[in-house]
Amino acid sequence: MAGETGNCLIRNDWICAEYVRTRGQELTDATLQHVGITVVSVAVGLLIAFPLALAARRRRGVAGPVLGLTTVLYTVPSLAMFSLLVPVFGLSAAVVVTGLVLYSLTILVRNILAGLAAVPEEAREAARGMGYGPVRLLLTVELPLALPAVMAGVRIATVSTVSLTTVGALTGYGGLGNLIYEGLHSIFKAEVLTASVLCVLLAVVADMLLLGLQRLLTPWTRAGRKRKAAVARWT
Repeated sequence: MAGETGNCLIRNDWICAEYVRTRGQELTDATLQHVGITVVSVAVGLLIAFPLALAARRRRGVAGPVLGLTTVLYTVPSLAMFSLLVPVFGLSAAVVVTGLVLYSLTILVRNILAGLAAVPEEAREAARGMGYGPVRLLLTVELPLALPAVMAGVRIATVSTVSLTTVGALTGYGGLGNLIYEGLHSIFKAEVLTASVLCVLLAVVADMLLLGLQRLLTPWTRAGRKRKAAVARWT
């Protein structure tokens, strides 16, 4: 049986436990690189998206250019985007991270704006009546109420980034994409399938973790759903 299992490498099977056993460290390193690039890209994207969204909300003259530019960036094919960034950053992880940050801005800026727009005006008026200034109003009233929409944007951006990170294999910094690219080039079926499955699992796990974080940070949304369900049962 052990010999037959080992032969799956020789047979070049799609599913091969021996590949996972013998290349465990390689798979771990690629997965960690994939996670690291994704986390850094989404985090930097958020840091840039927040001030852009706030500027777009406060000044209508800024909103058009910001939304227009981020939309145009999102339409640029990933291969072209990374190729355009190589002369600036060289063949480095910065090329991949910068490209992924630019792609994430469309989703994050729009969701932050949508979340802030959905904050009830009476909540703002009540806070102002209690003496809240603009900064305190934003941090303690508007952002918490906008959090569900913001987190939805973060989830979409994260899953999208997990997928687009694989294209970074062109620069040597694609995480699991490196293995997919190498496997396709050498027709190594087990490498292609295993790396692809891990990439899908990363996206699913990231989405579930962020959904759990969203529910943890917004307990009032669950209470609201429970009240609506209770009302529905009695009507």
